Amino acid sequence: MSLENLYKIGLTDPFKQEATMYESLYLARVSVQHKHLYKVITEKGEIQAEVSGKLGFFAKDNTDYPVVGDWVMVDRMDDCGGYAIIRQILRRRSVFERKAAGTSQQSQIVAANIDTVFICMSLNNNYNLRRLERYLSIAWDSRATPVVVLTKSDLCDDIPTKLAEVYSVAIGVDILVTTSISDDGYTGVNKYLGKGQTVAFIGSSGVGKSTLINRIVGYEVLATKEIGGGDKGKHTTTYRQLLALPGGGVVIDTPGMRELQIERADLSKSFSDIEELSKNCRFNDCTHQTEPGCAVSEAISTGVLSVERYNSYKKLQAELKYQGLNSRQLEHEKINRMFGSMSGMKQAKSFFKEKNRRR
Repeated sequence: MSLENLYKIGLTDPFKQEATMYESLYLARVSVQHKHLYKVITEKGEIQAEVSGKLGFFAKDNTDYPVVGDWVMVDRMDDCGGYAIIRQILRRRSVFERKAAGTSQQSQIVAANIDTVFICMSLNNNYNLRRLERYLSIAWDSRATPVVVLTKSDLCDDIPTKLAEVYSVAIGVDILVTTSISDDGYTGVNKYLGKGQTVAFIGSSGVGKSTLINRIVGYEVLATKEIGGGDKGKHTTTYRQLLALPGGGVVIDTPGMRELQIERADLSKSFSDIEELSKNCRFNDCTHQTEPGCAVSEAISTGVLSVERYNSYKKLQAELKYQGLNSRQLEHEKINRMFGSMSGMKQAKSFFKEKNRRR
């Protein structure tokens, strides 16, 4: 492999220029991420690597460690004498980030330096517009371009209706319909691929990401399993990995996500219809509840805007507002929402007093 081949897997002149700041180190891209070990692609090929002690010492949280898609600086281009050492992470130009699963308050970067993020949703039991809104909100914030990929179209009896529903929430986003049972059932994805392009596949477990990637790559590079009971696919990807495509460019495969908690999101783009409606409200600080002249309430009453979509918007707004708060701060925020501004402190104090008395 040569520097020219690094361009094929996404190297750009800004990354190359930034790399010149680090003498005696070599440019590489993270291709596989395990807990403590990595694989990186250098000019001479793929090697194993680990982070330096200094990089680990100064890391404040998970986001300060390398992730798949990162461009990094390593101390060697082969691992004959032991693992290569990752000493520096170059500045990321896009990141798909979520709150880490479980009770941890840390964020987790799923993949970095992506051009296009394919949000995969199958047209069987996995179909869920509210989940799609959540994915789109994070994708728009990532600085990558989101594309919705509807998989398993052969299992859907009414594709036009489903498409209309998806278009109503994926505003300004390309939507592709795919199937794995025909040779041309995935070709719509090809126009987003090519030399230097990085695409990532994101979605719930079992939506068919691995099957689709195998079709794109041209051979069975990823393990797949048959659909289980109730039309539910079985996911097989257990770690993130970057795969070079024969025609240039790379695809990033990610494990299926059973939950997608928001760390950061761009609701102004994912809910641009509601944002536009809000501009026509009589009052600038309209809460869209009981105020006269509320364009959002009118849109709901006339059926222009579904109440389910509006509730999803409010739910995501609340999640973003509560990010980073401790349990006591969360409780205060919820009290404020319950009582609003009308003699709020007085009612809140009464609420807390009664609550503490019962403990």
